[in-house]
Parts: sequence; C-alpha cells; structure tokens
Amino acid sequence: MARMTSSARPLLNRRLAEFGTTIFAEMSALAVATGAINLGQGFPDTDGPEAIREAAVRALRDGRGNQYPPGPGVPELRTAVAAHQLRRYGLSYDPDTEVLVTAGATEAIAAALLALVEPGDEVVALEPYYDSYAACIAMAGGRRVPVTLRPHEGAFRLDLDELRAAVTDRTRLLLLNTPHNPTGAVLTRAELTAVAELAVERDLLVVTDEVYEHLVFDDAEHIPLATLPGMRDRTVTVGSAGKTFSFTGWKVGWITAAPGLVTAVRSAKQFLTYVASGPFQYAVAEALALPESYFAAFREDMRARREVLAAGLAEAGFGVFQPAGTYFITTDIRPLGESDGFAFCRSLPERAGVVAIPNAVFYDHRTEGAPYVRFAFCKQIPVLEEAASRLKALAG
Repeated sequence: MARMTSSARPLLNRRLAEFGTTIFAEMSALAVATGAINLGQGFPDTDGPEAIREAAVRALRDGRGNQYPPGPGVPELRTAVAAHQLRRYGLSYDPDTEVLVTAGATEAIAAALLALVEPGDEVVALEPYYDSYAACIAMAGGRRVPVTLRPHEGAFRLDLDELRAAVTDRTRLLLLNTPHNPTGAVLTRAELTAVAELAVERDLLVVTDEVYEHLVFDDAEHIPLATLPGMRDRTVTVGSAGKTFSFTGWKVGWITAAPGLVTAVRSAKQFLTYVASGPFQYAVAEALALPESYFAAFREDMRARREVLAAGLAEAGFGVFQPAGTYFITTDIRPLGESDGFAFCRSLPERAGVVAIPNAVFYDHRTEGAPYVRFAFCKQIPVLEEAASRLKALAG
C-alpha cells in the first residue's frame, strides 16, 4: 500500500518556501490575458544576426552537437570565450581548464553557488538582485546578506561603507552584478577597486554576473572585476550569449575562472543539466568572433531604444533613472501619486495596456523597492512608441 504523505510537512523544501511563481511568469501571463504590451520580461522581440542563426542551422545539419557535447562545452566555444576575454579585457584564460559552458547564466550562477557555498555561509549580494540569486543562495543553504543600492544624483549607487559593514567572519562570497539588473547601474572603477580590496583583505570569493557587458551607454565603462589586482584567482565571471546576441532561448552561458574554481563549479553543474544547447554552442562560438562593428551597432541600437522609452516614461509622469547599462529602465511611481509597485504593476495592463515589473520583488527590504518599477526597452521602436503613447493616459 502506498505510504500517504504526512499533512504536517509541506511538500516544498523549506529552503524554497519563500519562493513562489516568479514575477516574470505572473506578469507575462497578465500581458497575454489583457493583450498588453509586455515590457516586463527582458527578452528581445526580434532575433539576433541572421548569420549566427544560420550557423546554428548549419551545425544541426552537420550533426555537430545533436548528441551530448563535452561536459565543459565544445572546444570551439571555450576557445572563443577565452579569445573574447583576451581581446576585450586583456584577461588570459586557458580554454581547457579555465572556461566552462553552462545552460545560460542562470545555471552558471546556480552551479557556482551550489559549489562554493556551505550551509550557514553568508553571501553578500547587491540589492535589488535578480530573483534567481536569492533562490540559489537558499538552495545552497547559504544566508543572503543584502547591500542596498540607493538613488543618488539620478542613478543608483553602491554605499561602500555599507558593503564593508555587511562582511563578517561568516562571509564566504560576494555576488555582484554589473551592469546591474534592474537598476541599470554600472559600477565605477573606484567602486570596483574598493570591492576588490575588500575581497582580498577578507579573503572572499566573488561571483560576478556580467551578462550585460556589451550594453553600456554614454560615458559608462564595463570593467571586469577579474582585471583588478588580486582578483584573477578569486573571481568567477559569468557571461552569456542571450543578452549580447538576442538569442535568449538558446540558453548558452559560461564562466571563466582559475582552474580550481572551474573544477568546483563543474562538479555541481554536471548534476544540474549535465550538458545543454549542443548545436547552439557552435553558433555562439562564431558570434563571439564577430567584428567590433557588430557590438558597437548593437549598443547604439539599444541606446536609441532607451531614449524612446525614457522620453515616453518621463512624459507620462514617471521619475526616470537613466540606465548606464542593461536594457532596463527603473522608474519612480511616486510622482504619479503611487507608492505600491506591486499594486501599480497589476493594474497597469488594464489602465494603460502595458506590463512592467515591480522592483520590490528583487529586494529583501521590500519597502526600499516599493515605489520603483522596471520597464524593458529591448523591443522594436514602434512597440516602444506605442507603449509610450499608451502610458500617457497616466498623466491624466
């Protein structure tokens, strides 16, 4: 006779009890139900370069990657990742021992935290943070310690004194994201230097999510943390093809790190997806070798889209934080007479026919994020113009 499940114990592992359906699923479903323009979830509404899509088709037809690829990733992609890091940042990595291909950046972060964090370890993360960070820390048995980015002179900034105060004898790891989702902040050289000095002083590991590395605007500069003194051997750098080449469904990511760190992360990763995205790995290898003109044009195109949406949001009455990176704009809804981002976003599809994401979902300190709402501008300009037109209804 089958044993009945005890009603006294919840089915869901207690480490995940605080995490329900993601806000992205909820808001995307709301967009479908109402016919609203979805500026919530961050995926482009057009595919990336045709030549790269054809490279994936060619790999499929040639039988490359249709069976299990090598556990660390196909050699062509690992070599391309290493070449990209050297060409752009002067970082030299051995493709055989210091590069690991993952099922997107999400798996890279999960595998890194599962590998490097023991139960009870503290992980300091910049708040607001991408929602998977909190879940992955919880699954590893770690304790997250948020350090809040706060608005200062029109942008979100890191309080270095608060960061230093957050580190204790129990801190194992710093989890950084720059360019930063959802605020669009790009950590400056001075901020990153202070982070590096703290990590060296306290002998901390760092996992740095740099998936928006090619989307920095105006005078901002993306500086990989691993380039700073003392950081090469204690940093796990996470990259991704999805954000740079607009093929988010391919789920091709990677880490670069010292051999010992890669070995540790691979030990966890092999029991997650084992391998993934075989044919797409070959295509991404070709994508990483695209000339600088591609990356410059991609950045300029996204900057133009940013301008369209930012102007529309300002005209609608939002307080707009101009992002220095990523393809998200964080707004303040208080000038509209609102203060609850959750309520605002749940009513916005009916009020204006647009979907956005409440930033509070990315905070432990929910009150800190309550008045902020995130919009994605990785959509076609006519779509953004229509969204801006609809949002004018909020201005009365």
